[in-house]
Amino acid sequence: MKKFILYFILSGFTFKSSMAQQKPDTTLFPINKAYEIDSVPHLYKTKLLPSMIIPGALIVYGLTTIKNGGLYSSYKAQSDIHRAFGNAGSSVDNYLQFSPYVEFGALLLLKIKCKNDALNTALLVVKSETVMLAIVFPLKYITKVERPDSSNAQSFPSGHTAEAFVAATIVYREYRYKSAWYGIGAYTLATTVAAYRMINNKHWESDVIAGAGIGILSANLVYATHLHRWGRKEVCMIPTYDGINKGFMMAYTF
Repeated sequence: MKKFILYFILSGFTFKSSMAQQKPDTTLFPINKAYEIDSVPHLYKTKLLPSMIIPGALIVYGLTTIKNGGLYSSYKAQSDIHRAFGNAGSSVDNYLQFSPYVEFGALLLLKIKCKNDALNTALLVVKSETVMLAIVFPLKYITKVERPDSSNAQSFPSGHTAEAFVAATIVYREYRYKSAWYGIGAYTLATTVAAYRMINNKHWESDVIAGAGIGILSANLVYATHLHRWGRKEVCMIPTYDGINKGFMMAYTF
């Protein structure tokens, strides 16, 4: 964070300008409150490497369980799911994939403030969605895994699941400093989407687990690297008097 301080002195009809070199008097220049750019505790900052551990593990597990691989293969999981649920399918997953965003909108309508301002939140959503789509769709054409219902060979990873989890992670990142329950609710909705993709015979276990990892990873990468705080610049002008000269101090923070 850089602060440029312009100090203007008015004396009679003359105008003097100079760059402030010393720390301003906090009684005239309340930096701690007037210029606090991010009031969210440092505990809730997204750190790049730690934020990659869980999604990375999910993606690796998904890769190792493709088809008949891994300790609990996709074929075995699909067999167990059909034994438990039969043909109890539903198209609810087509709508629930966006449900974490519905939760987000509801919280905003209830005037429960999120971590970032409107402009930065919109940028974070667009960037997260872009990263997620840039990973999911190329992988579908590269891996060419056939779906359980044999409808096509674009099963891995699950796009619906990735969409639900990228949205859930955004809700979590925006509201975890208020309450963990907002994130729990969003991730519960996302997990429901993943479950229905398998119940509906549209995806294997490996597809939805890797899709969840990709969704979480996409949002975490964006939140950890989002440095440009557009819309959060502040300008403040404060009258000053040094006993001789009258003037004002202007601070521009970005």
